Amino acid sequence: MSFYDENNIFARILRGEVPCQKFYEDDDTLAFHDISPKAPVHLLVIPKGSYRSSFDFYGQAPDRLITAFHRFLGLVIEKTGLKDTGYRLISNHGIHGNQEVPHFHVHVLGGRPLGGILDPR
Repeated sequence: MSFYDENNIFARILRGEVPCQKFYEDDDTLAFHDISPKAPVHLLVIPKGSYRSSFDFYGQAPDRLITAFHRFLGLVIEKTGLKDTGYRLISNHGIHGNQEVPHFHVHVLGGRPLGGILDPR
């Protein structure tokens, strides 16, 4: 079993040790701009708890937090203006999913046509 790394970059952002360009925040969730955007709009949305991955979050978080996280995603999509033009939500899990930071997060991308989903490697 993998344990949560309290020193991952997102945990450090949540503790205020590393700055981020905040987009929106509430008591349970934070949205901020990706430092290496892949689209005109590229935000990261993270819960404020110690959840390593989507599997961990959906298996361990209370129902209230899971619901609040998804409502927060909807609010972020509305605030970006992407709801009418389209967007992509991405959450990677584990090595084969190319998860780079071991803290559950969802990428919100949009602002232009995004093309195919997978790299054809």
